[in-house]
Amino acid sequence: MSDPSPPARAEAREIAPRGHYLAFEVGRLAGVSGQTIGQWKRNGYIRASQKSRSYPNVYSYQDVAEAMVVHHLLDQGADLLNIGRAIDALRDAYGLNWPLSPSDLVVYGDDVAVREGRTLFDVSQKQYPWHTLIAFRAAPQVAVDLRRGGWAAHQHPKLRYIEVNPNRLSGRPAIRGTRVPAEDVALLAAEPKGRALLKRDYGISGRAVDDAIVWWRAVQTYEPLAA
Repeated sequence: MSDPSPPARAEAREIAPRGHYLAFEVGRLAGVSGQTIGQWKRNGYIRASQKSRSYPNVYSYQDVAEAMVVHHLLDQGADLLNIGRAIDALRDAYGLNWPLSPSDLVVYGDDVAVREGRTLFDVSQKQYPWHTLIAFRAAPQVAVDLRRGGWAAHQHPKLRYIEVNPNRLSGRPAIRGTRVPAEDVALLAAEPKGRALLKRDYGISGRAVDDAIVWWRAVQTYEPLAA
C-alpha cells in the first residue's frame, strides 16, 4: 500500500517574523507556563524564530499563534506525539515555517487532521499520513483569539478592549487603540486612586480597565500549568 499524497492547496504566503516575546510572554498568550513553552520549543512543536543577541530564544507573533494551536489541539484531546507527526507532515508537504497556523486543523479521536476544501485528511499517522476521514468538528479561531488577548480571550469571550498587535509595543498586549500595556493598566487599577489616574492620564476607564483586570487575572493562572 502506497502512502496517499497530500492534496493540492493554494500557496500559503508567509511573512517575516513579527513581534518579540520571551517564553513567559508566549505562555501568557498561549495559556500555558513559560516552562511548557520552552519544552514545546525543544521538542519541535513551536519555533523561536526571532533573532536576539541578548536572549537565546526569542519568539515571534507567528510562534505564539503556533503555541495557541498546540494548546487548542491538546485541549480537544490530541496527544503531543500526533501533533508532532502532523507538524512534520504539513511542513514536508507545504514547506511552511509555521505549518499549524494557516491550516484548518481538527481533532479526530486523539489524531490531528487537516481540512482541505470539503475533505478531511489525517496527518498524524506515522505509516500512512494523508488518508481521508469523514466526520469532523469546527476548528478553533486561533487568529481571532490571539488578536483579542490570546488564551484569556478564548476563556473570556466577552473581552473587548485587549489587543495584541505585533507592530505595536513589539506585540505586548495593550488596551485596544492605545500603546498602554494591559498589564500596567491592571496593576495600576489595583492601587489607591489607580482608576482615577488611568482616566486622567491615559483616558482609560470603565470597561477597558475591567477587561485589563480580567485578562491579567487569567494570565496569572497559566504559569503554574504544565502541558
